[in-house]
Amino acid sequence: MKKYYAKMSSKGQVVVPAPIREAFGIEAGTRIAFLTEGSRLVLEPETVASKLRQIEEIRGCTAGGPSGTDLLLVERRLERERELREEGW
Repeated sequence: MKKYYAKMSSKGQVVVPAPIREAFGIEAGTRIAFLTEGSRLVLEPETVASKLRQIEEIRGCTAGGPSGTDLLLVERRLERERELREEGW
């Protein structure tokens, strides 16, 4: 892990070093999320690449379980059966 240093300005601003901006695709206007992990501060840029990484990280996390569509279809079928019973069918 390589360390980079920057100073906080009197306005609370910090310049992100160029190698980090380039590596993470940070450009002017990029939103940066600040997260705390215990005593550590983590900066997370909200770029298209970071969003795609997040999608890849959760991809397949529900594999093997029932699909949302199947669950909705079962729920709707049960609801329709209840409606028909209430109508006297």
